[in-house]
This record gives sequence, C-alpha cells and structure tokens, in this order.
Amino acid sequence: MTTAVELFHTVLGPDTADAHGPDTLLLVHGWGGDGREWSRHAESLASGGHRVIVPDLRGHGRSPVPDEDNTPAAMAYDLTALIARLGAGPVVAVGHSMGGQVVNLLAVHRPDLVRSVVALDPAHGAHGAELDEIPRRLTAYRENGARAAVPLVTDAFSPTAPPGLRTAHIRTMLGTPGHVIAQAYAGMYTDPGAVGIRPSSEAYLRRRICPALTVWTSAEAADWERSTLRGPESRVDHWAATGHYLHEEHPGRTIRLIEQWAACRTA
Repeated sequence: MTTAVELFHTVLGPDTADAHGPDTLLLVHGWGGDGREWSRHAESLASGGHRVIVPDLRGHGRSPVPDEDNTPAAMAYDLTALIARLGAGPVVAVGHSMGGQVVNLLAVHRPDLVRSVVALDPAHGAHGAELDEIPRRLTAYRENGARAAVPLVTDAFSPTAPPGLRTAHIRTMLGTPGHVIAQAYAGMYTDPGAVGIRPSSEAYLRRRICPALTVWTSAEAADWERSTLRGPESRVDHWAATGHYLHEEHPGRTIRLIEQWAACRTA
C-alpha cells in the first residue's frame, strides 16, 4: 500500500479560497522537473486572486525521495494528502507532461478534489514510433539514470524557446535521482496499471467525469484525444510550432488560458 509523502510545496495568493472567488489552482510539473518552472505563472495567477499551490512531486526537487514507488499513481496519491492538509479542494488541477498524467489520475480516483483539469502536452496516448522506443529508453534509464534522459530534454524545445530554458531543464533533470527517473518512466508506460499507452489512456480518460482542457503540440494527438472527451464542457486545443515545454515557451498565453478556463467554471 502506498504511503503518502509530505511534499515540499509553496502557496501563493489568499490563505484560503473564497467560495465566491477564483478557484484554487494546483500547478504540477513533469518528469525530471520541479515546481520552479511554474514560478512566473504562479505569481501572475496569484495576483489575480487565485490561491496557487505548487508542489514538487515525490523524488523531485525539494520533496522526499523514496527508494521505491516513484510513480504517477503514487504522486497523485501524495496530492490527495496535500490538498486535504491545506483544505484546498476542489481545485483546478494543471499538469505538464507527466504532471498531466498525474492530475488526470487524481481526477479519476478523487473526483471530489478536482473541479477541472488542464493537461499540457500530457504523458499519455503513446503509440507508433514513441511506443516502439519505450523498452529501449527504460533500459537506458535503469542503467544510466538522468544522464540517459538528457537527449530527450535537449530536443524538446522549439527554435524560438527563450534563451537558457533548455539549459535550466537539463540541469534540473540531471539533479533528479536516477532511480526516480526510471521508476517514474516505468510508472507512466510499462508497470501494471500504467496509463501512458494509447489504449490504456483511452480507458482511463473516459473515467474522468470533470471538465478537462488538454493542449497538445501534436495535431495528431489532439485529434486522437478529441475522440475520448466526455461532456460538452471539455475540449482539446492544438498549439502548433512550439516545443514540449509549451507553458514556459509561452508563459503569457498559458496564464491567459488557465485564467479563462478557471473563470468559465467557477461555481
């Protein structure tokens, strides 16, 4: 049985969410990252009246590093404990990459804690060439840890990405323990119950009952996920000509997207 890890986190904005004011926002980073990538967004969103919670997931950043169970499912479980401890739910749960998988798992398993989801280039729906690469990559991560993940990070940015962004993410990835990199990747794609491969992704996304907004940098992935949507409030957007770290390549656009999405769904 998973034991919740007490996550390092920061909270900006009001100490508690006003029942008649803006929603509480939970901003979740991806694989080999940490909450610092949300700093600009968190400040802006908090200045607009939102309570903003930014955690470091287990094994990442300044949070504890378990020897085992560094998986998206366990990370989602940690978030349930954090939300409860802060008295913050239901939240608008925003996640990038692996964080997108984590917030969707949270929404499926604890719908009482999630008002809606925003998933940015999430780590689900793997198929084709990406699917074929999973066994090789997992072996490399188990043998060489974060060093083996550097090429993937290096190639994840568009030519117009802000200077220094690639280097910042390479440094953060290299600072993540190797066993965490391997376990998290296996937890996304190959462990029993993993939801990162397309058929499993479809099954779990259809279990999500809250409104959801997904933004893809791939037009094909956007078309695929539209077929999984439940309810008229959910939608899928496609942002062309941007890298995987779209929220940092386009922070202003991302902030406006989150603000508009949350405003339309405030009870």
